[in-house]
This record gives sequence, C-alpha cells and structure tokens, in this order.
Amino acid sequence: MSEVTDVTTQEQDPTGRLGQVKQFYTDVQSELKKVTWPTRQEVYGTTVVVLIAVFFFGLFLWVSDYIIGLAFKFLTDLLK
Repeated sequence: MSEVTDVTTQEQDPTGRLGQVKQFYTDVQSELKKVTWPTRQEVYGTTVVVLIAVFFFGLFLWVSDYIIGLAFKFLTDLLK
C-alpha cells in the first residue's frame, strides 16, 4: 500500500520560521514600492480641507448645542 504524505509540509520553506519572516519583509518592501505616494502639495491641500471641515462641523455642533440648551432651559423655566 502507498503512504499518504502531507502536501502542506512538503511545500513549506526549508529554512523555517526565519525564512518566512525574511520573505514577509521582502514582500512588504516590494509592495511598498508599488504604492503611489501623494505629493507634498496634495497632502497640504487635503489637510487644509479636513481642518476647514472640522472647524465648520465643530461650529455647527457648538451652535446646535447652545440653541438646544437655551430651548431646554426655557422649557424647564416655563414648567416651574
């Protein structure tokens, strides 16, 4: 009768865990070379857009909170 061998053990790198770690970092390095990094001008532009949006959303929430607080105070004073 023929023996059944585990295919996964035959496909493993013979260098073991250290070889796998080296291969992982080699793969990461090659993938990072494929990345299209934004230019400094693109980063600056998107940062400005984000800061402006955060400012206006913060202002909107502050005004909304203030108005709701005034309305709540008015209603609680009205019910006294």
